[in-house]
Amino acid sequence: MAPSLFGRLLVATPVMVDPNFDHTVVLVLEHGAEGALGIVLNRPTEADVFSALPRWESLAAEPTVIFEGGPVSPTAAICLARAGDAWTEREGWKPLFGGLGTVDLELAPDEVGAPVEKVRVFAGYAGWGPGQLDDEVEEGAWYVLDALPADALSAEPVTLWEAVLRRQGGQLALVANFPPDPSLN
Repeated sequence: MAPSLFGRLLVATPVMVDPNFDHTVVLVLEHGAEGALGIVLNRPTEADVFSALPRWESLAAEPTVIFEGGPVSPTAAICLARAGDAWTEREGWKPLFGGLGTVDLELAPDEVGAPVEKVRVFAGYAGWGPGQLDDEVEEGAWYVLDALPADALSAEPVTLWEAVLRRQGGQLALVANFPPDPSLN
């Protein structure tokens, strides 16, 4: 098995043919022998966080909508949060990296054992069986890139694919200009 991709970004390459992942940026939350799990960071919906989770609305990062986290279990919610100095697991808080972690939405914000600053809620997730993600990376479907903590709560999620590629420089920066449908070019 390849090294763990936990905490890394999967940026869909132009050859990605699955419409669920076209031009997506996925943050990997789990990757091991049993498979992998991630959330799509750049697919905002029109559903307002307030209508679904009113007690978390004041902490919602802009845009304050629920995001489509992936095609698996679309009724399941995963909440990413920024909590500056919370590096250890606490009540309702599981740290990831760089001040980011996941939060238990069953708790009220003041019940979480970490100083939550901002949250983003994702409906559903991306999932891969054992070895499946490694095969997709090897086949060239994904660029595996370093994540910045700001990526998960980007105020401009619809341009995240291009922004992540541009900051890489070189050839990957050029890929950011790849048209959505090259046959129309």
